[in-house]
Amino acid sequence: MTGVERVRSGSPWEDVFGFSRAVAAGDRVVVGGTTSFKGTVLYGEGDPYEQAKVAFGTALEAIAEFGLGPEAVIRTRMLLTHARDVDAVGRAHQEVFGDVRPVTTLMVVEGFVDPRVLVEVELEAYRGASS
Repeated sequence: MTGVERVRSGSPWEDVFGFSRAVAAGDRVVVGGTTSFKGTVLYGEGDPYEQAKVAFGTALEAIAEFGLGPEAVIRTRMLLTHARDVDAVGRAHQEVFGDVRPVTTLMVVEGFVDPRVLVEVELEAYRGASS
């Protein structure tokens, strides 16, 4: 595909499942479901706030490959396994995006492939204004 750029994060599942951490097409940059795994190590086990911070950090590292920062983020999605974690994950989101204020969706899901994962995030950024 012409004009489509991809970023890999080094996740061991990228090759197994055939995906990229982030894809840019035109002015749109999307980052797929991101957890607090870095390689095979889960950061923040048992701590939804820490997992959210690490996951958002990894997602922001992906858009940085396109020269973008948090200010370019226009949408976030947060998936949690427990409603009790809404405040902790919301606090992490506010710390990262409080001044940006992207549209957001927060969902409670039944679970993830690895039951230690409490949070998964996605984001979408717009690079038209900065390119």
